[in-house]
Amino acid sequence: MTGAVRELLLSRIKDVPDYPKPGVMFKDITPLLADPEAFGALTEALAELCVRHGATKIVGLEARGFILAAPVAVRSRIGFVPVRKAGKLPGATLRQAYELEYGTAEIEVHAEDLAPGDRVMVIDDVLATGGTAEASLELIRRAGADVAGVAVLMELSFLAGRARLEASLGGAPLEALIVV
Repeated sequence: MTGAVRELLLSRIKDVPDYPKPGVMFKDITPLLADPEAFGALTEALAELCVRHGATKIVGLEARGFILAAPVAVRSRIGFVPVRKAGKLPGATLRQAYELEYGTAEIEVHAEDLAPGDRVMVIDDVLATGGTAEASLELIRRAGADVAGVAVLMELSFLAGRARLEASLGGAPLEALIVV
């Protein structure tokens, strides 16, 4: 990705102070999504990563990961697999619990959507603490597939998600288009 593309993406991400609570600086990507040039550049950059790392399937993490991953899958001509919050998918699923700051959460994937031989790229909007991404890597491997990598629009480096994911990645790359 070029510096010009990075600057375009950054220019379309809006800082919203004190959201969702005082002291938090929320990074709003909706202006980026509303700009067809910026959204197209983001889609292209993520698609290039999928091709470079030999992905055969793309997992999008609920909910904003769906928005980014689906057009990347179409652009790359690669299948899209949603990873949802527990209880949102019908039929047979694989479920994975993960730790939150206070408590736990669970995500699911349809059991038949990933298979041995698949190389899966996980796409999400933000890497924060890494809990959801880490759980998705476990789901991918439990389905018998291989992890091609994780790609995010933005990494919040001060939350140390990269360090948390290091062991779970098993040598697969973690690509962040923007690091703040």
